[in-house]
Amino acid sequence: MEQKIIEIQSVFKNYGKSIVPAVDGICLDVVKGEKLGVFGPNGAGKTTLISMMCGILKPTRGTINYTINENQFDAKTALKFIGYVPQDFAFYPELSAEQNLTYFGKMYGLNSQILIKKIDFLLEKLGLSAVRHKKLSTYSGGMKRRINLAIGILNDPKLLFLDEPTVGVDVQSKYAIDQLLDELNEKGTTIVFTSHHLKESEQFCDRIALIDKGKIIEIGTLQTLLSTYQVADLEELLIHLTGKELRD
Repeated sequence: MEQKIIEIQSVFKNYGKSIVPAVDGICLDVVKGEKLGVFGPNGAGKTTLISMMCGILKPTRGTINYTINENQFDAKTALKFIGYVPQDFAFYPELSAEQNLTYFGKMYGLNSQILIKKIDFLLEKLGLSAVRHKKLSTYSGGMKRRINLAIGILNDPKLLFLDEPTVGVDVQSKYAIDQLLDELNEKGTTIVFTSHHLKESEQFCDRIALIDKGKIIEIGTLQTLLSTYQVADLEELLIHLTGKELRD
């Protein structure tokens, strides 16, 4: 029987005085150990949903519960098990890679000896050992993406949320990021991510959730959904279900 790691029940999110919710009554279960992709047009509610799932935003109403190591938590108490890699860079560019990782590792409360080994491992794994003492402001876009990921997984999260993790990177950086994410998932980390790189995402996710106007409009394995709607790929599926209207 599949074990749920997240249960979302009738979650709404309104910003300010807007009567139109950014997230509109979503119910969603995330299965332990899966890679779930959340896709939709601009403004569909993807980032708002993920921000609530990882505790950055509070729902206007509804509940999000977590079952981790067979114990139940709310978003606040589940934070120590969660990793988040935002689309925007979340580090100090005037500091080096090593300084950033040390700072965020201390924030996570990691033991100093464990943290040193973790930093060495991640910098080596992501091809950044040779530039560990250089300021991040001197890094290329791909290098910044890789260090952004390293910061987000320092605490060995049980749940990892990714918002456009490979946007703007070269093929080598994308390969390094994807390889590390696959290894984390194989060790038991549940991954929830969103991306506009639909073709690349097809190979990565176990299930996909399509969201539009704040609602989940479809969810399932890619092959099941392609067969159901008689379309060739994820891009065609998204166009078929959300239309061709521009969402700028």
